[in-house]
Amino acid sequence: MKWTQFFIPTLKEVPQGTEAISHQLLLRSGLVHMLTSGVYSYLPLGLRVLRNIEKIIRGEMNKAGAVELFLPCLQPIDLWKQTGRDQVLDDVMIKFKDGKNRPMCLGPTHEEVITDLVKNFVQSYKQLPLNLYQIQTKFRDELRPRFGIVRACEFIMKDAYSFDKDMAGLQRSYELMRKAYIQIFEELDLDVIAISADSGAMGGKLSHEFMVPASIGEDTVVMCSDCNFKGGKKESLCQGVICPECQQGTLSETVAIELGHIFQLQTKYSDAQQALFLDETGKQKPIVMGCYGIGVSRVLAAIVEIHNDEKGIIWPEKVAPFDIEILPLSGKKEEDSEIHELSENYYKELTSLGYEVLIDDRNESAGRKFNDADLIGIPLRVTIGRRNLKEGKVEIKRRRTPDGILVDKEEAISKISQILKK
Repeated sequence: MKWTQFFIPTLKEVPQGTEAISHQLLLRSGLVHMLTSGVYSYLPLGLRVLRNIEKIIRGEMNKAGAVELFLPCLQPIDLWKQTGRDQVLDDVMIKFKDGKNRPMCLGPTHEEVITDLVKNFVQSYKQLPLNLYQIQTKFRDELRPRFGIVRACEFIMKDAYSFDKDMAGLQRSYELMRKAYIQIFEELDLDVIAISADSGAMGGKLSHEFMVPASIGEDTVVMCSDCNFKGGKKESLCQGVICPECQQGTLSETVAIELGHIFQLQTKYSDAQQALFLDETGKQKPIVMGCYGIGVSRVLAAIVEIHNDEKGIIWPEKVAPFDIEILPLSGKKEEDSEIHELSENYYKELTSLGYEVLIDDRNESAGRKFNDADLIGIPLRVTIGRRNLKEGKVEIKRRRTPDGILVDKEEAISKISQILKK
């Protein structure tokens, strides 16, 4: 992809009213744009990162046996009245009446909708277990949107729902999802902490949150200095006391962002909505459910919040919008024709090898190109300049390292492949 044919509206200055470094960098690097408070557009670079995050999530969900679908965000309030959550979530639901005067809402979550769907098609234990998931937009009327896309009114979530015949089945499904989540966050290069948590408005008796320590976190995690003990909000007053697990280390608090939450719902929704099945004896029973959420857009913000320096974003390779950025440092002079030709050759060859390549073909100063390259944070940069090229060299630099290396121009492609394979 050529920069001049793409859409990357970078900003030099930090936008006013932005607290979080992730919010600042997402706006400055042209990944997102705020339409109004809590509502954001995802621009081409941001969308590419989102799609890479989704690819990792889909891979692990599919591996765990979940099947993807897509549910409507437009939902009748009558469905929510069956569970009573029209009142529980009243403060955050975006409600209205349609042209037929029917009370509707934009879905803040999908437990009621998925339960209604499954009860229409699953009637026998032979159809269980079942695990369905989607990646979709949710809507919540946040009174105080904060930190850009971390707490927004419109956000992207992966939500999965398991359906089993008994608690033993639910526990198996829950453990599959727990392990899948650990693998997902590992691939996303996020060092999460999984802790038991309150189920809140979702219901059920067991849940786990997946937290990543970050300065803009709105939750508290307590950790032991000596062992692997980690706790959540209920231990938040225990800072400085002896660890209850090892009886040796002391507890300390850190703030964290919640990125995922999994729940053993049991029969809360199937009882309320009469989602029943016939067991092996022909007896009718409520389906046993679990649900599993990841804030996909929040993950994007968390990655930027953690992976950055004073110059900009440092993308983990698996989620980066491009693998390689080529920087030709030249004007339009005839003596720079070799720079342009070499840039095009590298672009074509690297693209043919399967790499996602961005070439900065703008007629801009070297300083502007370097600053923008550091800001958007592509993992590997190839700089082709007049001075080095006189010696038959080009510079290859990883975004995460301070210095680049000079290589013979004929060996650049093989060196790039070697670096990225590592």
